Amino acid sequence: MEEDYEAVLCVKPAVHVYRVPPRASNRGYRAAEWQLDQPAWSGRLRITAKGKTAFIKLEDKTSGELFAQAPVEQFPGIAVESVTDSSRYFVIRIEDGNGRRAFIGVGFVDRGDAFDFNVALQDHFKWVRQQNELAKQAENPDQAPKLDLGFKEGQTIKLNIANMKKKEGAAGNTRPRSAGPGGLSLLPPPPGGKSSMPTPPSGEQLPSSLPPPTRLPGTPITDSLLSWPQPAAAPSAPATDVWGDFKASGSDSNQTQANAGWVQF
Repeated sequence: MEEDYEAVLCVKPAVHVYRVPPRASNRGYRAAEWQLDQPAWSGRLRITAKGKTAFIKLEDKTSGELFAQAPVEQFPGIAVESVTDSSRYFVIRIEDGNGRRAFIGVGFVDRGDAFDFNVALQDHFKWVRQQNELAKQAENPDQAPKLDLGFKEGQTIKLNIANMKKKEGAAGNTRPRSAGPGGLSLLPPPPGGKSSMPTPPSGEQLPSSLPPPTRLPGTPITDSLLSWPQPAAAPSAPATDVWGDFKASGSDSNQTQANAGWVQF
């Protein structure tokens, strides 16, 4: 079915055909020798592909009647050659189907049309080469290159396990906090110790919140002073004894000094 399908690769509406003089040597063709101001024919050019063969067809612009065609089985090759003095002219080999062949010159008015003509032939024969390679691989699947993922002799691989151990250790050291009575979160007790949180009797619960401290009346300065810790008051002497220990110590010292200055008769 693919051999019967004909695809159109390129169409150019303006092309000129020139007579090419015989080539006397192996040097390339020169378009300056073709009498470019007097083309032998003008029309349109189409490139089609049927299977792996491309066809350059020269047709009438109005009726589409075929003027000549050149089958191309290889590119670059003898069927299509570039000239040495211009990029807009080519030499193609036409055939009539009865074994007769002739070389004619083809020229494009626009340089971009000549570029498209060249690229269309290149893309087609690139596809032909890919199809040939796929066919060879299908016939000999054992010869296709295989992907080798094995270790070569002496080849080693390194694994970074230090970060993995560190992450595992960090995850193992974390301990969830236990919720105490009243919704308070308690830290776990140290090893060998006891928790400092008193255990309430059964049936009782700790208050969930403590009452705010009572604010003492006064100015802000007195409030800050009253919040300081106060020293403990010294024990006071009995109210009946006004002088207390001072009187006793004073009287004893006066008597001692008097006795020391006077001689007692």
